[in-house]
This record gives sequence, C-alpha cells and structure tokens, in this order.
Amino acid sequence: MWTPEGFSHAKNIAGLQGSRTLGKENPSTAPMRLVLDLKAETMTVEVKVEETKVAEGVVVPQEEPEKDVVVEESKNDVKGAAEVKEVDAAGDVGPKTVQKSSSYKEESNFLSDLKEFERKALSELKLKLEEAILGNSLFKKEGAKKKEVEKPLEEEKEKEKETKEGKESGEQEGEKKEDVKPEGVSEKEKTVQEREEEEKTEVVIEGEKSEEIDRDVSIWGVPLLPSKGSEGTDVVLLKFLRARDFKVNDALEMLKKTLQWRKESNIDSLLDEEIGVDLSSAFYMNGVDRKGHPVCYNIYGVFENEELYAKAFGDEEKRKQFLRWRFQLMEKGIQKLDLRPDGISSLLQISDLKNSPSPSKKELRTAMSKAVTLLQDNYPEFVAKNIFINVPFWYYAFNALLSPFLAQRTKSKFVFVRPAKTTETLLKYVPAEEVPVHYGGFKRESDFEFSSKDGEVSELVIKAGSTETIEIPAAEVGATLLWDLTVVGWEVHYKEEFVPSDEASYTIIIQKGKKMSSNEEPTRNTFRNNEPGKVVLTIQNSSSKKKRALYRYKTKKNASY
Repeated sequence: MWTPEGFSHAKNIAGLQGSRTLGKENPSTAPMRLVLDLKAETMTVEVKVEETKVAEGVVVPQEEPEKDVVVEESKNDVKGAAEVKEVDAAGDVGPKTVQKSSSYKEESNFLSDLKEFERKALSELKLKLEEAILGNSLFKKEGAKKKEVEKPLEEEKEKEKETKEGKESGEQEGEKKEDVKPEGVSEKEKTVQEREEEEKTEVVIEGEKSEEIDRDVSIWGVPLLPSKGSEGTDVVLLKFLRARDFKVNDALEMLKKTLQWRKESNIDSLLDEEIGVDLSSAFYMNGVDRKGHPVCYNIYGVFENEELYAKAFGDEEKRKQFLRWRFQLMEKGIQKLDLRPDGISSLLQISDLKNSPSPSKKELRTAMSKAVTLLQDNYPEFVAKNIFINVPFWYYAFNALLSPFLAQRTKSKFVFVRPAKTTETLLKYVPAEEVPVHYGGFKRESDFEFSSKDGEVSELVIKAGSTETIEIPAAEVGATLLWDLTVVGWEVHYKEEFVPSDEASYTIIIQKGKKMSSNEEPTRNTFRNNEPGKVVLTIQNSSSKKKRALYRYKTKKNASY
C-alpha cells in the first residue's frame, strides 16, 4: 500500500538540489492516473530489469497493457528526457554499451557563453545585490525588535492613564490641584517615561549599529559585493539564478534567506566544529569524476544497523547533530571546488539504495526531510549529477509519484541504475581508478601498490564469440608484476599464465580458468618471474554481445624489496 510516509521517504532519499515546482495536474484525475502508472510500472520492471533509468525518472504508459515498455537513454542529453520504445513480448532489446558520457558537461559560467536573457538577469541581480549591501538591507533589520519594545510600552502607558483618571475622578471638586500629591502616580509616570526614553535610546543605538555597512559580506569564501570585481561572484550568483529559473527577485530573496540561515546557524564556523556523531560510513567524499567533480557518496544501507541508527536519529538532540554533521560535509565538499568561471564548481553525488531502510523509519524520514529541504534551499546548483545505484523495485514506483512535483531541471540530473548495471554506469561518469573496488572499480583503501603516477587504466573490447589476450612483459628476472582487471558486461571466461621467452621452458599457470562477471570485485594478482617472459591474461567471450575489460599493471624491480 502506498502511503504519504512512503512518498515522503522517496523524496528524502532523492537528495534534491535546486528549485521545487508543483506538477500541473487536475487534482480530480491525478489519483486514478497514479494507480494506472503503478500498475504499468510493475509490468515494465518485471519484463526489463536491466535497463538504466535516466533523467526524468520513470515513464509509464496508461494504455495498451498488452505491450511491454522499456525506458531507454535519450539521445538528447541536454534536456535529459527519456524515450519510450514499444516492443513485442517476444522481442529482445539488448543493453547498450556504456561509453564515457559526452554530454556530461557543467553549464558555463563565462559571460560570453550565457544567453542574452541570462546575462541580463545576472546584471540586474548584481545591481540589486549592490543596492541591498550598500543599503544595509541584505539581512533582517532590527525593526522587529523595536516594534516588540514599543507595543508593551504603549500598553503600560494606557494602563497608567486609566489608573490616573480613576483616581482623579474620586477626588473632591473643591480641592485645589496643587494640594493634591499623587506621589504613587507621579513615580509610576516617571518610571514609564524613563523606561520609554531608555528603550528609545536602545532602539536608536541598535539602529545606529545596523546602519554600519558590511562591504566584506561573503559566502563560501567569495565576496558578494559586485563592485569588488571578484571573479567568483558571478559563479555564485548564477547558481541562485539557475535555481530560480533566472527570476531575479526570487534569486535575490533566496540568497538573502541563505545568508540569514548561515548567520543564525553559525555555518561559517562549522568547518572547525567538533560534532559528537560520526557518520562517515554513511556520507563521505571519495575521489573525483572524469570532469574533476569531487564525488560524494550517500550509503543509506548502513542505517539498518540499529546502533548507528540510534546514534544518528535516537532523539531530537541527535537529529540536530546529524543535520550539522551533514552540512559540515557539504561545506567540506565545497572547499574542494573552484568557484571561478573556469573552475569545477559542483559535486557529483552517488546515492546507494542497497538495503535502504523502509519508509516506516519515522526518525530517519523526518531528519532526511529536513536535511533535503535545507540543502536544496541553501546550496543551490551544487550537484551536477545525482546517480542512484542499486535501486530497488519499490523506488521506481515511488519515483513515479514523486516526479510530478519536481522541476524539469532537477529531474534532468537524475540517473537511476539497477544493481546489474551499477559498475557499467559508474564507469561512464567516474574513471575506474576512482571507483571503489566494491563497486567494480580499482580504488582500494590504503592502497600503496598503485597511484596516479602509474598511468591511466586501459580498455579492451572483446567482441561476441571471440577471445582476447593482454600481455604484460617481464623481461627482467626477479621482478614482481602486479595487475588489476575487471570486466564490464556480464560473464566471461578468464585465466592467467606466465609464458617464458625460452620455448623449451614450461608455461606456468598463475590462475586457472574461471568465470568472471561484472558483479564481482576486480581481480588483483601478482607474479615474480625467475626467467624472462610475459604474463598473459586470456579473456574468452562466449556470448552474443561484446564485453569490455579494464586493466592496469606495473612492474616492481628487485630494488624495491
């Protein structure tokens, strides 16, 4: 049964960035449409489980249930749309070979690359921001305090007036005014007047302080006063403009609210803050993608551990610590960015939904809902792409419900990946040497064997029904050869041998023939040769579809031991 709590959970996991818009649907017809969508989605997922969902999320039909629907990756990468292809039940649509993403390009922050209306909006926002800073209207005024002070003061004066009138009416008519000594009243009046003057003085003083202009106001280390000419100012302002579809007033209001939130929450001091909770197993930065974007991983499955769950969400105080920890991680990620027109100014986010807690976890749902709201409202356009891996079936159904409430710009950044396609898709965006080994890449914790100096990873295509070999030369006797290898595209047959240069010598079997699939961790092996020769890695593809092998190797000489 689909519940509002489940819908909220789906929105939380999405980790949205950017603006939110409501879907334009007829409320009277929406419920029936959603039911039809869910039924169609169930049929689709059962028939085609290996397809990668991209961009808008799930596209589901409302008619012709006798045909299967496959969501394919759109050729129009700029819009991030999805195409629907109908095939007969008996037909076969094979998975595409994942190439390096050619369309994965961050929007330009150079003025010359902006459209005319974008340049105009940026100029207008800079003008309004300059006026707001110099006019000291960027932050909330102390006027609210003044009104709060004046209101009780007026009430007290009114009460004093009523008391005085009541006493005066009880006096005898013939009594002279100067003979009357309403000492208590005079003292009270004097007290009220003194308090009034004191409060007025305080308000004036506060007003004088508020008139001090802060020309050095900044965000993420970037000065915001346009007349200072910082090259990072345009980059930051464009983020707010893009998050609000280049509506200048909306962007300025969003920026003001962000600055106010950072001030009230002491975000600028968050980097140096010691936070009691440690959630580094759930959220962490690790490596960069092919374009240099720092990669942020969100591992939701770890919250199945009851101890960690209680540590993060056990009570209100712990949930507050969780939020500050998450914002601290975001600030650390931004520290890795280069907020200049020619710099990398956004992150790649990878969310692993394997063993993700169910929507019934109220504490997690509440905390994540607040985190998502604050992140999208105060860190606009800091996520270039949001890849969801190991996506379970139920999430596609929730996404069908969530999609109408998301802006097209937000949806265009989403990539949904089934477990069987995890490695293949990650390698499209992240180089193999930066993909963690448990996701099919070559990156291992505390790995001292390979480094960036050892060169890039090589790729070998194994055509359908063919066999390919990789040769690692071992000309120097006593050297140690080390290699990594992984296969993309399901199973192949694999073996390792050392073949001596001397034909009279025997071939040495290093690894007997075995099956290897992309679901396994990459193979790492070593061999020390006692005579010149070569290590031969043999990959046999018996299937009807081509495969890809990624590998790297190095030779360590005797001197290193």
